[in-house]
Amino acid sequence: MFLGHFGLGLAAKKIDKRPSLGTLFMASQFIDLLWPFFLLIGIEKVKIEPGNTAVTPLNFLHYPFSHGFISVLIWSVLFGAAYYVIRRNMKGSLLTGSLVMSHWVLDLITHRPDLPLAPWSDVKVGFGLWNSMILTFLLELPIFFGGAFIYLKATSPENNKGSAGFWSLIVFLTVVYLMNIFGPPPPSEGPIAYVGFTLWLLIAWAFWVDKNRHTVN
Repeated sequence: MFLGHFGLGLAAKKIDKRPSLGTLFMASQFIDLLWPFFLLIGIEKVKIEPGNTAVTPLNFLHYPFSHGFISVLIWSVLFGAAYYVIRRNMKGSLLTGSLVMSHWVLDLITHRPDLPLAPWSDVKVGFGLWNSMILTFLLELPIFFGGAFIYLKATSPENNKGSAGFWSLIVFLTVVYLMNIFGPPPPSEGPIAYVGFTLWLLIAWAFWVDKNRHTVN
């Protein structure tokens, strides 16, 4: 899942308006932000395998440290705790920690059985929604656009940058999502980690958008 994680980050602004959208995006995508680092240092592995599922050609061979259930549980606690130490906001701490964990839950629904339960376990789980492109769209697009609608209702632009920045972000994410699904697969595994680092640009974009919008009651 890709857009769905962003959708939950957008919707979370309604629950607690103090965290920036950038922070909410960072939490909802945190384990995918870690994954490229683990790929580069060689402790996690992915293979390009067209036809692996209807939605993605990536075969996630080994990623227990970023996407294992126990690991994600630990990451969610650490993220929430770090947020509390920095912001002294318990509600935001619980929210951001839950967003980290929500990534694994959404992946559980969409991935084929490739999500490990723990680094020391060979048990892998996944409900395999990605085997159907139509069912994937029916789940992911409503989450994303529903989250965008909730964020839109919870905030108001302070200037043109707040409006243009938000809508351009939504359009850009949608285009990237469709290109990833309908475009050609990556030529090799090498660039995947480096492409993964571009997620940080989306986090920065979200911080900028939120800075130019204010919350409404």
